[in-house]
Amino acid sequence: MLETSEDTLDPSDWQAFRRQSHQMLDDMLDYLERLRERPVWQPIPQEIRDSFRQTLAGEPLDLGTVHETFMKNVLPYAVGNAHPGFMGWVHGGGTPVGMLAEMLAGGLNANLGGRDQAPVEVERQVVQWVRELFGFPEAASGLFVTGTSMANLIGVLIARTAVSGSGVRLHGIAAGQHLVGYTSASAHISLAKAMDIAGIGSEALRKIPVNDRYQMDVDALERAIAADRAAGMTPFFIAGTAGTVDVGAIDPLAAIAEIARREGIWFHVDGAYGALGMLAADIAPRLQGIEHADSIAFDFHKWGQVPYDAGFVLVRDGSLHQSTFASPAAYLKREARGMAAGSPWPCDFGPDLSRGFRALKTWFTIKVYGAEKLGKVISNTCALAQYMKQRIEADARLELLAPVALNIVCFRFRGADADRLNADIVVALQESGIAAPSTTTINGCLAIRAAIVNHRTNAGDIDALIDATIAFGAANAQP
Repeated sequence: MLETSEDTLDPSDWQAFRRQSHQMLDDMLDYLERLRERPVWQPIPQEIRDSFRQTLAGEPLDLGTVHETFMKNVLPYAVGNAHPGFMGWVHGGGTPVGMLAEMLAGGLNANLGGRDQAPVEVERQVVQWVRELFGFPEAASGLFVTGTSMANLIGVLIARTAVSGSGVRLHGIAAGQHLVGYTSASAHISLAKAMDIAGIGSEALRKIPVNDRYQMDVDALERAIAADRAAGMTPFFIAGTAGTVDVGAIDPLAAIAEIARREGIWFHVDGAYGALGMLAADIAPRLQGIEHADSIAFDFHKWGQVPYDAGFVLVRDGSLHQSTFASPAAYLKREARGMAAGSPWPCDFGPDLSRGFRALKTWFTIKVYGAEKLGKVISNTCALAQYMKQRIEADARLELLAPVALNIVCFRFRGADADRLNADIVVALQESGIAAPSTTTINGCLAIRAAIVNHRTNAGDIDALIDATIAFGAANAQP
């Protein structure tokens, strides 16, 4: 008889493993509780980088030793988006509840590609909640994905099926059918990448100019559609944005929805972070028109504060969504009973057959904190952005470079050679550990960009960023 007990990967001493596990959990809870005592970000020392250049290890190490290496060489040198002073990009801060749910999901090790199992029901529950949030019909479908980049790709692929039929999956885009899509000049790069991956080509995505509020110019959109039709093209996809990446602008979604309806074009909303503004009573009215979208892409790991990654796509026509991705195979045969019951499965709505249990940390977050509390967090980040705007406008040394629509503030320190000066200020801020903004370009000017997303951020963190900006600006300005 073949003896395999020595080859198991379970611990030989469960009690010792349990003690080490509790220590690891306590260390992460200590990390979250004491975030403010740490720098937001710090450079990785060369010796730490070198420690990750080791060859493949053949001999095992004690779990405690590996954990100690993590605490010393990894934890201090992450990008820092859990920290309240992180304002570099639109990253949520995560929560202790989400961390624990991720642990539970890891222990369960469920594959949510399909099968008749409770984890799939958890995901379906979240799909139901999302339908309710956006006013979509019961027949609408939804799917957890890595992030909005993948959700945008799924939106493009469904729109391609809508205009070309499901045969496009077998035969590709018909010769002479020149598909074109539209989005604003401020849209995220993932939309162009989605057109590329879908085989349509990134040049087939028209970049529509924006107005002085950085919103898509709907008159220009209509002209572009008319010109393409006159040239024999087939307009098939319009992507509005709810919270643009540079300044947080919201496109005129209701007007775009009407154009899409009139023209018979798929209306997609890239709401990477802004779509969840529907949870906030004061923000939701600004998203009017999103309820008319054919598909919506967004991330729970941004304004929803769920740990990475937890992207989502919602599709009005669930049958069309399924026909875009479902692939019959003998090993995926469905039954009325047993583990192969419960069809359709999540794998019928996206490219992944193997899928992690992303829904659990989202489900826990919504259950434990409640939609109202999450909405208040969103409102607070926008209020903090207005506070930052007021501080900037009150100081002649600073200049606001774009309207503050939601939670992103773009500004700069005034001075000679302003682009170089502000680039230096941002690096100094990051290396100081006080705050971590990023940069972007607004009307040809380099801007300090502060994205206020973290539920831990407060007015004191805004003051720290502004005060340090002024101090570094004064120290680096040319005489």
